Amino acid sequence: MRLFEQYILFALIIATLQGCSMAKEQQLFNGKNLDGWYVDVPAMDSITSAINPFVVRNGNLVSLGEPQGHLITNDSFKNYRLTLQYRFVSEPGNCGVLVHASTPRALYKMFPKSIEVQLMYENAGDFWCIVEDITTDNMEERRGPKSDWGITEGKLRRIKNLTDDSEKPLGEWNSLVVECINTTVKVWINDNLVNYGYNSTATSGQIAIQAEGSEVEFAEIKLQQIGSK
Repeated sequence: MRLFEQYILFALIIATLQGCSMAKEQQLFNGKNLDGWYVDVPAMDSITSAINPFVVRNGNLVSLGEPQGHLITNDSFKNYRLTLQYRFVSEPGNCGVLVHASTPRALYKMFPKSIEVQLMYENAGDFWCIVEDITTDNMEERRGPKSDWGITEGKLRRIKNLTDDSEKPLGEWNSLVVECINTTVKVWINDNLVNYGYNSTATSGQIAIQAEGSEVEFAEIKLQQIGSK
């Protein structure tokens, strides 16, 4: 094989490997309906008047906040980068995005087993451990006394984020990036690295969005696979 042919073959191999390591970005929300997701809201099991708190409005996914529960992807994912836009519509409040979600209603008979990336106003980027665990640097400073750490009801499950000023003013759109690779989870709010965890007890699972008392809009929910599934 001549040198030029060897060069072409080598370039094709490199291109193939690069294509395998970073898959095409996929849209998790189509802007029209909730295809690809299902609703898990405990109140809807027994209260006939309970509404679905997840709706599509003006091309955005809206979490109305009540009744509380989760919108969960049908598919599970591993080794990926999740990006989305979010904003609190009229009042500051609480919400979150869950990664590595699995067993439903594992905590307080509502929250699926997962690692929560907090979106609560002025607390965006905190981790909440929901029957899964994760480690960060300066854990006692950010989580509290080690003797009280835990992953179930009554334990210290919150790990505070690294910044206090990464969120935009109420009503403006914020960008969220969550990168999950093997046992690590990294979180960026508006391009600021706000949390980094490692030794996660879960490395794959579904993605969930919360209805947790406040109206929140979401847009451009995308996922890009990193490495093999």
